Amino acid sequence: MLKGETVTLLEAVDTEKVDAFNRPIVRETAVDVANVLIAPVQSGGAEIVDTLNLDGRKAEYKLAIPKTDTHVWAGQRVRFWGQTWEVIGTPTRGIDSLIPGPWNTIVLVEGIHGKKSDRQNQA
Repeated sequence: MLKGETVTLLEAVDTEKVDAFNRPIVRETAVDVANVLIAPVQSGGAEIVDTLNLDGRKAEYKLAIPKTDTHVWAGQRVRFWGQTWEVIGTPTRGIDSLIPGPWNTIVLVEGIHGKKSDRQNQA
């Protein structure tokens, strides 16, 4: 049977404060999520075209999230393999009863690789 890895979801929590540009200031709370499957996005064919976001973001990995997970993944950051990744778009969720196995949600992520995210700019 497949066994996933534990990843750390960095949940954004609103502090109810705003910065000089009137943007909400958030803090991140680290939450471990177990049994997440991690797979690279295929480098050829339609899958790579489908992962190109309208704002030019390109997915590098897709994560399969367990059916038991209740966290919000859209707009969050996640850590695994010693790097931090940003979730791209809205996760795709399937119907539990129609999907065999313990996973039902697919999340696409891109690496930060030294660039600053919006949350880092607020700090």
